[in-house]
Amino acid sequence: MDRRNLLCGFGLSALSLVARKSHASSLEVTRGSLLASPQLSLRASKAIALATEPSPTEASAWPSSVAGVALPDSKIARQATDLARTVSPPYLFNHCVRTFLWGSLAGRAMGKNFDEEMLYLACILHDLGLTDRYRGDSPFEIQGAEAARHFLEDNGFSKQSAEIIWDGIAMHTSPIGGFKRPEIALVGEGAGSDVLGPDPARIHADVVAEVHKAFPRLGFKIAFVKTCADVVRKYPRGASAGFMRDVRERYATDYHPKNFCDRIEGAPFSE
Repeated sequence: MDRRNLLCGFGLSALSLVARKSHASSLEVTRGSLLASPQLSLRASKAIALATEPSPTEASAWPSSVAGVALPDSKIARQATDLARTVSPPYLFNHCVRTFLWGSLAGRAMGKNFDEEMLYLACILHDLGLTDRYRGDSPFEIQGAEAARHFLEDNGFSKQSAEIIWDGIAMHTSPIGGFKRPEIALVGEGAGSDVLGPDPARIHADVVAEVHKAFPRLGFKIAFVKTCADVVRKYPRGASAGFMRDVRERYATDYHPKNFCDRIEGAPFSE
């Protein structure tokens, strides 16, 4: 199963869906509203604590490989890792690393040939647009792509290679990315696997456990949706939404697609 297309089919960009749910009658995902909900209070408290506690994957404990996948250790890879770790909450940083691991594992399972370092750079930087430093009026994937390109070029990365990273980040929520070169396509595949679960036909349960042991989820389900909601509340014009979705909502009123928030709740992870 193509995790990218599954994710896109249920409306990722996540921001556009959370935006439609951010009014007063929707499911609230801020810290206060989550803790006020009797059904969610215990789980939300745990998730918020996990998502904000110090990461167990600081540089001193950085593994050289996980599940047979080597983590790139070039100068630019280390610089990108340091940036992502600095600007991201621990839960989001771990998500970015797992995105690379799932993408690399899926690419191998599919027999793809790809540059591991290029894929790593796109994955480790793919959610910069959700961070306090880089969020803004453009869709988060564009905000992140722009930030990543400037960072890479400022650190001596070639413009041509930085453009590939830009595409991988900007297209990771779009089905278009799945038709591009593997270094681009596998970013969306990896992100989709981490949000909704990797394809068990490609990635076995023991491998999933190894990845989660190295880079724990840290309350990802609740923390990620809360982060997305925070972004669209501050920058509502930046929530991606395709024009055909707008037409469907206006004229196909009997059709009610499953919401991304429901989908992430049903993902095969406890957090």
